[in-house]
Amino acid sequence: MTVRMAIACFLAATATPLSAAPDAATLKQVDTIFADWQRASHVPGLVYGIVADARLITVRGFGIQDTASNKRVNADSLFRIASMSKAFTALAILKLRDEGKMSLDAPAENYVPELKGWTYPTADSPRITVRNLLTHSAGFVEDNPWGDRQQVMPEADFTALLKAGVGFARAPGVAMEYSNLGYAILGRIVSNLSGMGYQDYIQRQIMAPLGMSSTGYDIFASPSSRRAIGYRWQDNRWVREPDMKDGAFGAMGGVQTSANDYAKWVAFLLSAWPPRDEAEAGPVRRSSVREIVTGNNLIEAGMRDPAIGGAPCRQARAYAMAWRVTEDCDLGRVVGHSGGYPGYGSYLMLLPDKRIGIFAFSSKTYGGASLPVWRAALALKQAGALPDLATPVSAELAAAYAAAKAVWRAQDINAAPLANNVLMDHDRAAWAKMIGDVKADVGDCAADEPIAPVSAMEGRFKWTCSHGRVEGRVQRAPTRELAIQALEFAPAKP
Repeated sequence: MTVRMAIACFLAATATPLSAAPDAATLKQVDTIFADWQRASHVPGLVYGIVADARLITVRGFGIQDTASNKRVNADSLFRIASMSKAFTALAILKLRDEGKMSLDAPAENYVPELKGWTYPTADSPRITVRNLLTHSAGFVEDNPWGDRQQVMPEADFTALLKAGVGFARAPGVAMEYSNLGYAILGRIVSNLSGMGYQDYIQRQIMAPLGMSSTGYDIFASPSSRRAIGYRWQDNRWVREPDMKDGAFGAMGGVQTSANDYAKWVAFLLSAWPPRDEAEAGPVRRSSVREIVTGNNLIEAGMRDPAIGGAPCRQARAYAMAWRVTEDCDLGRVVGHSGGYPGYGSYLMLLPDKRIGIFAFSSKTYGGASLPVWRAALALKQAGALPDLATPVSAELAAAYAAAKAVWRAQDINAAPLANNVLMDHDRAAWAKMIGDVKADVGDCAADEPIAPVSAMEGRFKWTCSHGRVEGRVQRAPTRELAIQALEFAPAKP
């Protein structure tokens, strides 16, 4: 199968139409959000895209690729995406795990011998695991100022650094602290286990199957006519940042890509939701992609940045595997990551329960565009363009719902197959009285409205009756044969 054919099959397998696509007025509002941020933040060039229906539904560029030519940025302009590169490294690790070459919970020194003999901060410190590295819980100190400048480190120098040992901020496993060093070590694991440079493995095993032909690590091999040059804003002018070649630390931040290429990556990630029976179509299995949103259980809470807008919102947040996972009042589950780098900034937001992604690249030092991405998502939400994926009614739930209707019509709890807890909570007569009281309150009910699934085993329903409404819930017991463990009927509140 050719790469082009593989991409076509992948897109066909992942396409699920949106129930409410953004209209022209909403997209114009989103354009304005990004354009205003680009000007106010002194960003030379900015490109943003929205991925839905497994395709790039909109992409816009603002500003220029470089100050010499003043060429406008576009969907094919090439940007470094800094720490958003970590997601490729993390998925490469999971792919190697899936191939049986490693365990996430094994000591990392099993795969990188230079880690053996390290001095840990306490006598009871556990050895660092691969999972610790993925979730930034290895005990290393936060190293953004230092780590970004190690991009160019030769592999031999990295080996020497690891052999010498490193300092620790705390014992492994007790807290999350962001570490570029940790992801550089993951890159070494990919190299050691695959028998090739981590760059080659990721490009061959992940990027190429997705058709990401313009994405890679060696910026000097890319067409100079397409490169968005990185700048910093200094003394009210743009100052060119030096180009950094790829090196041992590229696993934490070295990827260069375009909006058109990156959209294929976003579509692939989103295609992992929901779990389903259809054949696998991507370079890494769907369950492993979904696994990236799990990781450490070091949860934190805080208020959403008020600069984003919307009503005040207290969020729960955790770091997973190269992704920050946030539960937001308006958007639900948000899977996101920023990138900050000399000359570049980036941000990606995935809304997996809606299968929509929004990303932005900028060519300004540490010019991460999280603020306009979040504002754009709230604008889409307000416009009704962020519907949740519909949960199908399973055969198991349909059978439970039929049993609930039978109980209602017969006014007899024994009309359904019951788990043993049901009659322990209320006897048969009590159930008959309760159902009779509700019927007297609401009148006759056709009970023909569809059930709303909570899961494959539980659902809620609402019935319109002659002079009232019923709200109900049914839940199966965790047995293969049908057995109802919970059933509720109540008059709907006005």
